[in-house]
Parts: sequence; structure tokens; C-alpha cells
Amino acid sequence: MTAAGVDQALPGAAPVPPARPGRALFRLLGLFLLSRRVPGALGVLAGLGALLWAALHWHWNIAGGPAAQQVIPLVIETGAAAVIAVASYGPFGEPERATGRRLPWLRLASALILTVAAVGALAAGATGGYLPGGTLALVRNVGGMAGLGLLSAVALGGAFGWTGPMAYWLITESALAAGWATPWIWPARPPHDTGAAICAGLVLAAGLAAFTLRGARTSLRE
Repeated sequence: MTAAGVDQALPGAAPVPPARPGRALFRLLGLFLLSRRVPGALGVLAGLGALLWAALHWHWNIAGGPAAQQVIPLVIETGAAAVIAVASYGPFGEPERATGRRLPWLRLASALILTVAAVGALAAGATGGYLPGGTLALVRNVGGMAGLGLLSAVALGGAFGWTGPMAYWLITESALAAGWATPWIWPARPPHDTGAAICAGLVLAAGLAAFTLRGARTSLRE
């Protein structure tokens, strides 16, 4: 018995159409996003946007100086950055390494989708009332803290990616209370501060680059 002719189609069988590269790529991206729980993360980001809207609309405030007045918006922005960081890894590691050169692009796409969604959700929530610094400061703050979250995911693992934004929020609150003035503490700077925007942009770019090239850390030995 030989295997000759097993690759031939049966008589009368319809030929299998070749897979379209574009469709296969979108399917791969969809599977990657599902493995990173991105749909759930988008739902959480929408919830944070609604929470910000409610806080601004019903004037949820903490009495005190500038640090106290920005607690609620900054906590929500920190939460959005933490969601982006935690959604950077999958529970089964990275089986997509088998896709070769496509994996870095999949990482970049997922990070950009979540970052843009976070900014959009919170910008929509900011329409509920007065937001200190306005939408411009919100975009800067979320972008910079998202970069910190991605860097934390690369260094510590996706499950601990939230630690970077959380630690930065604590530093920011201390800076606001003490009146520190440095562009590296961008939430404490005015919305049109060029230095603060550059620093936040550099951190975001570094986070995206590191996450694209390395991915979230999956073990302590990496």
C-alpha cells in the first residue's frame, strides 16, 4: 500500500478556495485580542468613562487643595492605565510566537487599541462636567501612565503591570501636595505645558517600543 494520490481531490468535490491573507490576518488579530481579554478590558474602560462622567456631573469632590481636587480623576486615569497593562498578557503565555514576525505587530496593535479606547472613553466621560486640566491634560496623563504600565508589564509581568501606574499616582499626589514642579510629574503641570507633554510622550513611546519588542514578562527567569 502506498500514499500515492492521497493529496488529490475526490472526483466531483469542490476545490477549497485559498485563504485570503487579509482575512487571515484579521482573524489572527481577533484571536490575539481574545486571548488577552481585550473585549473585557474595553468593557472596564467604558465603565471607567461612565464613572468619570458621574463624578463630574454630580460633583464628587474631596475637600482640600489641588491634590485633593484631582484625586478622583487621577484614580480613574490610573485605573485605565492599569487595565491596559494587565491586558498585555494571556493566561497561557504567548503561543503566538509560532506566528514569527507577526507577534510584535499583534502586541503593538493590542496596546494601541486599548490606549486609544481608554482616551476615548475617558474623554467622553469628561463631558459630564468640569475636569481639572481639561481633555488635553487627560490625554497626556492617560498616555504617559499607559506607557508606565506597559514598561511595568515588560519588567514585572502583565499580572503586575498595574504597579507602575499605581506607584506613579502616589508620587503625583505627593507632588501636588508639596507643590513640586517637574515635567516628569506631568499630571501636576498645566495642560499646555510642553515639557510635560514631551515627557509623557517619551514614556508612552518607550512603553510601546518595549512591549512590542519584548512583550509582557511571563516568568521570573526571563
